[in-house]
Amino acid sequence: MGVLGQLGFMITFLSVGVAAGHLGLLTERRTDILTTLVFTVALPALIFRSTYDRPLREIISPALLGGFWTVIVLTVLLGWLVHRRLESASRRSVSVVQSYHSNMGFLGLPLVAETMGSDATAVASVILGIGALTHVPVTVFLLVRINGSDASLLGECKKLLTNPVLIALGAGIAASVLSVSVPETLVRALALPAELALPVALLCIGATLDTDLPLSDVQETASVVGLKVLWMPALAWLVYSSLSMDATALGAAVVMFGAPTAVSTYVYTTELGGDAAFASLNVFTSTVASIGTLSVLIWLFG
Repeated sequence: MGVLGQLGFMITFLSVGVAAGHLGLLTERRTDILTTLVFTVALPALIFRSTYDRPLREIISPALLGGFWTVIVLTVLLGWLVHRRLESASRRSVSVVQSYHSNMGFLGLPLVAETMGSDATAVASVILGIGALTHVPVTVFLLVRINGSDASLLGECKKLLTNPVLIALGAGIAASVLSVSVPETLVRALALPAELALPVALLCIGATLDTDLPLSDVQETASVVGLKVLWMPALAWLVYSSLSMDATALGAAVVMFGAPTAVSTYVYTTELGGDAAFASLNVFTSTVASIGTLSVLIWLFG
């Protein structure tokens, strides 16, 4: 599928999701069911299929890990500097968190799988796993620290032990390292849910986006979106290029970091004292903006 075709594909499914949400076809309960299926079935299937037969040294390297954390740390610091003048702690916390917390699972990984091939998908799967281990504790810590919330950081981190994405990544890596012979019937059975990951995820994202929010804080939203969909992929390109990553890994990393703000940040914001309305606006705006920016990235690196 060409870049224009992929752009049309993304816009179509996202728009259908928005329309279905407004018309009541995708109710909150139905959307939750689809989201759960994507998170517990489709994404794990995609991750396992992309890693179980890959030599570990081809998908995990010090450069991949170091580059990831370098991009995250620099973006957190820049986000803190850019948004430090916001008087409201609840809005400042949201702005910092949503500047780096990427929607790598529901949009980044499926998009890489659809457009960049199996090698890039394997690398993106590892990046998603690192992201899950990094995003959750950092996001919870920042929201608790800035908002003065009394939520348990340890409790949130314990939930990672049952994260289906991390379980699938661990299983795929274990199968690779131990040279486990995975039955072909299982591999074929996982193909359909893996292929449905992107279209179903786009429907869910569209259905959960709040398009009725006022755009009264355009400048503050623009700074968050700019950091997320422009700064992060550009920084990822600079960092990984300096680390002499091969073209496949470089492209996968840039696209993963170019994903919009994660919908889960709205959930964390609601629970930990952030400005929920502002968080929803940022998720919607960054998702819409990323349709264009991700298409450019796919054209450049796909």
